[in-house]
Amino acid sequence: MNFSRPEYGFIALIGFLGILFFVIGRISGWSTLSNFYRFPGEFTGQKWRFQSAQLRWYMGYNNCLTIGANESGLFLSAFFLLRIGHPPLFIPWGDVSVMKKKGVWGKYAELRFRQAPAIPFRMSVHLSAKIAAVAGRLWPEEPQQTPVIS
Repeated sequence: MNFSRPEYGFIALIGFLGILFFVIGRISGWSTLSNFYRFPGEFTGQKWRFQSAQLRWYMGYNNCLTIGANESGLFLSAFFLLRIGHPPLFIPWGDVSVMKKKGVWGKYAELRFRQAPAIPFRMSVHLSAKIAAVAGRLWPEEPQQTPVIS
């Protein structure tokens, strides 16, 4: 086999990227979410393309997500090249909880999902406000922090 041919390099690159994207999906928790929330259909509702979020272990998905919302739930989809290990997801509002938090780089919203509570989904407060506007009254209320009396 002659490895100096460019076709072999291209095939090797495609294979490497496929394995890499699959591993990223496992590490970040996207594949765990897909066990419960895989969405094979066509999403109808408001969509925001080229969005960013973080999942487990601060795995960043920068400017490569399409995030959508409608009256039924939250839609998440990765850029088509990342689809290996990242199938589209749809999470019903009843399975979503949200908390606003403050980190090193500012405020963010952290979503958790009933079927996979160990997988955080962190996004900007600005994006979460857009999603909340579309979800309306179905957007999950942030839990009230009760003061500890000592």
